[in-house]
Amino acid sequence: MRRSTLRKIPAYLFLTVAALLSVFPLYFMVVSSTNTSNEVLASKMTFGGGLVTNYRRLLELSNLYPAIGYSAAIALLTTLLALVVCSIAGYGFEVYHSKGKDVVMSILLLAMMIPFAATMIPLFQLFGKVGLVNSLWAVILPTISTPFLILLFRQASRSFPHEIIEAARLDGLSEIAIFFRMYIPTMKATYAAAAVVTFMNAWNNFMWPKVILVDVQYQTMPMLVSNLAGGYVTDYGVLMLAVLIASLPAMVVFLVLQRSFANGIMGSVK
Repeated sequence: MRRSTLRKIPAYLFLTVAALLSVFPLYFMVVSSTNTSNEVLASKMTFGGGLVTNYRRLLELSNLYPAIGYSAAIALLTTLLALVVCSIAGYGFEVYHSKGKDVVMSILLLAMMIPFAATMIPLFQLFGKVGLVNSLWAVILPTISTPFLILLFRQASRSFPHEIIEAARLDGLSEIAIFFRMYIPTMKATYAAAAVVTFMNAWNNFMWPKVILVDVQYQTMPMLVSNLAGGYVTDYGVLMLAVLIASLPAMVVFLVLQRSFANGIMGSVK
């Protein structure tokens, strides 16, 4: 018993060091948000008394509350629409049989290899022609259907019992009712995993909103942080507080849904 315990000590030490290294950036961010700019530059590792001052200064330098509102609206609407669109697509690819569905799925998977920067200019021109430049919908619409989420729901749909679908059809249940009353409640873990991924990507999205939101009044949290860091004189205490505020929603969503996220990624159905 003692020998087995001694053999585990190096593994425990390694995992402890790895955990501390992983948590340290978060700790430094929280601590720095309570210190002045000079104290942050001096790498002070203890809490200070500048949190209120940094918060007031942040309100003076930026439109904090509108930025939070725009980011929340974009993230929530994107998540809701993406879950509906991608789950219907993934369900359809798996449940309904046709000769061309595998070809279409292969094209979607190939689309994952194209970097977003390559499609940014055509997207901008497209939204310019339809008059959606400088609109929140221009940020939301390109991200409500992604090959990754469609593939995720398609793989999860393979574990959905097809016998239930056939029995429901025999009982006279419509296809829409089968999807909303039977499929969605069964795939809660997959929906949670997709919600975490989509919300985090939408909340942290920087490049496309920076391009399509021309008016400075439409500013998301990543854009706000970027503007604070890009000034002639950077107040690092204020900057770290803004980074902390921008990180909190994504962390909360992940912590709340972490168990369902793990189950959904593994494709389990409960």
